[in-house]
Amino acid sequence: MAAAASKIQDYAIIGDGRSAALISKHGSLDWLCWPRFDSASIFGAIIDPRIGGRWSIHPVGDSQINRRYVDNTNVLETTFSHSSGTIVLTDFMAVTSEKEKTRQLWPEHELIRLIKCKAGEVRVVVEFDPRPDYGRTTPFIMDAGKLGWRVNIGKNLLNLRSEIKLGANTNAGLSASLTLKVGEALAFSLTFSGESPAVLTPLGDAVAEKLNLTTDWWRSWAAKSNYHGPYERSVIRSALVLKLLSYAPSGAIIAAPTTSLPERIAGDLNWDYRFAWLRDASFTVHALFGLGYKDDSEAFVDWLLHATRLTRPQLRVVYDVFGECPPRECELMQLRGYASSCPVRIGNAAIEQLQLDLYGEVVEAVSHFIGDDKRLDRDVQKMLQQCAEYVCEHWQEADNGIWEERDERRHYTHSLLMCWVALDRILKMHARGKVSGIPAQKYETERQRIREEIETRAWSTKLAAYVQAIGSEDLDASVLLLARHGFEEAFSQRMQQTHASIRNRLAPRRGLLHRNQQSKDRHEGAFALCSFWEVDFLARCGNRSEAHEIFRAALAYANDVGLFAEEIDPKNGDALGNFPQGFTHLGVINAALALRESESVTDSSGS
Repeated sequence: MAAAASKIQDYAIIGDGRSAALISKHGSLDWLCWPRFDSASIFGAIIDPRIGGRWSIHPVGDSQINRRYVDNTNVLETTFSHSSGTIVLTDFMAVTSEKEKTRQLWPEHELIRLIKCKAGEVRVVVEFDPRPDYGRTTPFIMDAGKLGWRVNIGKNLLNLRSEIKLGANTNAGLSASLTLKVGEALAFSLTFSGESPAVLTPLGDAVAEKLNLTTDWWRSWAAKSNYHGPYERSVIRSALVLKLLSYAPSGAIIAAPTTSLPERIAGDLNWDYRFAWLRDASFTVHALFGLGYKDDSEAFVDWLLHATRLTRPQLRVVYDVFGECPPRECELMQLRGYASSCPVRIGNAAIEQLQLDLYGEVVEAVSHFIGDDKRLDRDVQKMLQQCAEYVCEHWQEADNGIWEERDERRHYTHSLLMCWVALDRILKMHARGKVSGIPAQKYETERQRIREEIETRAWSTKLAAYVQAIGSEDLDASVLLLARHGFEEAFSQRMQQTHASIRNRLAPRRGLLHRNQQSKDRHEGAFALCSFWEVDFLARCGNRSEAHEIFRAALAYANDVGLFAEEIDPKNGDALGNFPQGFTHLGVINAALALRESESVTDSSGS
């Protein structure tokens, strides 16, 4: 029995800080890349249900389905309520502390699926059909007896262990059909070994122990958050998503764990997001630091400094998890794509683009991270000055902008803003004694020139708004960030007029915004992050009641377990684009922090 077709919002994510899996509400594991986020898929039914491969566990017949994450963890529970009984499917990747790993052998990567019958008895079907290398391989699955089933993937080993016998199915995979009675449980362990000898851990009580260790590890991490108050559940879930998208060995945070989930169904706006974008840098540091995750923030900044060291003063748009250049973009013609949205792409052509906003993002990230306490070593000071010098020499050039448009380059307002931010922040760090030996007068002069450029040439008297680019008459939600980055006060007349124009022209419904006019004309979804930028803007101009209203409306578009994709279809609320999207969840956190800051300022002023 084939798994039911799933919408993007029907998926949930599990992971271990090195890779991630997407599992549909129907119990089908439809996406898994091992050993890294950007490795070739082993299961890829989400981008081709015919040859992509899946691992499904589900009851026979119709069921009422409810799912949740175990509180403050990334352990997923799916409950199937069937006419004959109830089963609970628990999915997780095993994680624990490095100290705990010294007590016992621990596989490089392990994904555990546990089925337990809670009431009555239920007939369950299991289908295991791995298709490595993006579906290009139908592997030979060898029965190794008590050691399970082995799949050789090049020099790597995939090993499935279970407490039941599985037989061959018609798709050259494995399957089983069995009845579970109340109190009975069944566990599966899938491990991946590449760099070291395979570790095959026992099942039975060992699975329960790993579930407890994994649950405790996630809860311990979540408990480090200092955020308490409204929207806490959404904020912590967003933080847990960011932790899932973090590559633990390096500190990098990828944009999303998937490739080619479409921004327009049956269209070609399909990109590979399994890499780390410098564009997200300042938002990431602000979110992690603002929630109290200082170790994670420091790990990200360390990765940022490492990644940029080899190419600066010129910065790449996107890096892999080790700070190297991702592969060139190519199309996988054998895959039909999610909902026939093709081509499926791996790699990303953004590596060849020019985005001047990156310099402001990097300088802002470092500036926010060091605060008033930390000192900068000579190498970091040199990097900051190199960024500032690059901005002085290149800010007047056209670029591809924050949205990575693939047509002609333009003089984007947001790019100019972030060039201004780069110079503004280094001057402020200089004033605080954090950076020495810079040509401050030169930077002050160029900062003022950029301000004059934005104020005179990025303002449209016709639209009464800051516009997307110099000489343009198109609106873009990114100009709301003029207030966030301190270029102009949110309550200024210009910013208020800009916000009114954006809402009038780019808001398909309350709580949603298209990112710009081109996106709207291409019939893309509303860009979820922009909703949270609007919340941030409203909080900054003191309109907290409306900020809360928009925040609640935007949060309602999360799926049943609190996850956001990149975009939202305004017609039906469906998720669009890669999933879950780190940039959107950063927006959730930063909007909540802006509201908290706004309300704390009001409380301290006594008003």
